[in-house]
Formats: sequence, structure tokens, C-alpha cells
Amino acid sequence: MAEPKVSAGPMSVHADADAVAEAVASWLLAQSAGKSRFTVSLSGGSTPKRLYERLAGPAYRDRFPWGRTEWFFGDERFVPQDDRDSNFRMVNEAMLSRVPAPQASVHPFDTALASPQEAARAYEEELKRFYGAGALDPAKPLFDVTLLGLGPDGHTASLIPGQPVLDEHERWAAAVTEGRPEARLTLTYPVIASSRAIAFLVTGAEKAEMLAHVRSGAEDVPAGRLRSAGEAHWFVDRAAAGS
Repeated sequence: MAEPKVSAGPMSVHADADAVAEAVASWLLAQSAGKSRFTVSLSGGSTPKRLYERLAGPAYRDRFPWGRTEWFFGDERFVPQDDRDSNFRMVNEAMLSRVPAPQASVHPFDTALASPQEAARAYEEELKRFYGAGALDPAKPLFDVTLLGLGPDGHTASLIPGQPVLDEHERWAAAVTEGRPEARLTLTYPVIASSRAIAFLVTGAEKAEMLAHVRSGAEDVPAGRLRSAGEAHWFVDRAAAGS
């Protein structure tokens, strides 16, 4: 049986971006309950940044299971980790450096390697070592939670419209060298789909048209092509919802 479209998952509408961050923080804490190891794939962008700052704040810092959580990255720019455009830098400054997360539990792309292709291959190898197998088993998701955003052009992670990565179903991570000013690194569709739960965080009026398009079931943009057996959730603000 074909996996369902992630776009069909339930959508909750919140007052603004801060309210979205609070809702996802509470949801993420609930998702971690009862798990001896909790594995999360992180998203870049301004909306997730609010979430990470919320998790590092007083309401969650002492309640979240930092010691048993593993952090991976859904995509990255091929820039040094201290570059202002680095997703790792953003997540580290907003959250990881402010909480008791063991260094060994954080798994960024190695952008110090010679090329985006080499960095993608190295990340695939790291994912496979962590997973304990060279092939994904539908009965054993790689991630407990995958966080995603939605671009006005319909991209998610760095699955960019018109790029060959959209047809990649064997590799776990890939380099995306065109379509953006800088090279990108991204998890591929099968790896993103290998998650018990997927959460899209979408805020801002500039996302409203694309959100409605993807939610309608359209498959002509990258986010609309994502399918997963995991639960899908959409956390959006009123501006993005068009209300």
C-alpha cells in the first residue's frame, strides 16, 4: 500500500509565529515521553529558530530530555559552521549551546570536507552507522521526529524545485549544487519519510499561497511529493493560513 501524502496531515492554526513555536515545543516534549532514545531531524529557518529558543528557555530547558536526545540536520548550506548562513550555527546559538546537550549527540554535516558531494557521502555513512543498517526498514523509522519548513517556491529541506535530488531514492543524503546561490546538502525523500512523526512549521503571509497549494494535494512542488507512513502535522500561523 502506498504511503500517504504528508500534505494530508492535520493542520493547527495559531495566532502568530511565537504561538507556533510554543505549540511545537509542547508537542515535541510530548513526543519524547517514554523513549529511551529520542531522535530529531532539525530544520533551518527563522520559524524553527523561535522553537529552538523556546526549548532553551526556562519553560523547557529543565524538562526536555537533553541527555537522551540525538540531533540531526535535514539540510545545510555548504559553508563553514561559523558562517552566518550555517544552519548549525543558528541551531547552536539558539539552543544547543544553551542546554545540557552532550556534544556527541549532535550530528551536523561536515562542511569542512573538500566538496558538497564528499560532505553528503560522509553524512550518509554517519546516518547508516547510527541506524545500524545500510537500508531503511519501514518498520524501524530512522527519526522519531522530523521538523520541516515550507518555502514560497514549495521547497522543503533543500529539496529544491527542478533539481535532480527530487528523483534520488537510493542515496540518504545528497549535494544540491544548483538552484541557489550556494551549494546545499540535504536528506533525500526516503530518509525524511523514515520518521515516526513529521511536523511542518509554516508562518507568514508570503507562505499562504504555497501552503494552500500543497495542502490541496498538488505534487508539482517538492513539499507536495513527500509521502510517509509516519504521522504528519502542520503547525501554521493565521497569516500563513490566510485568515
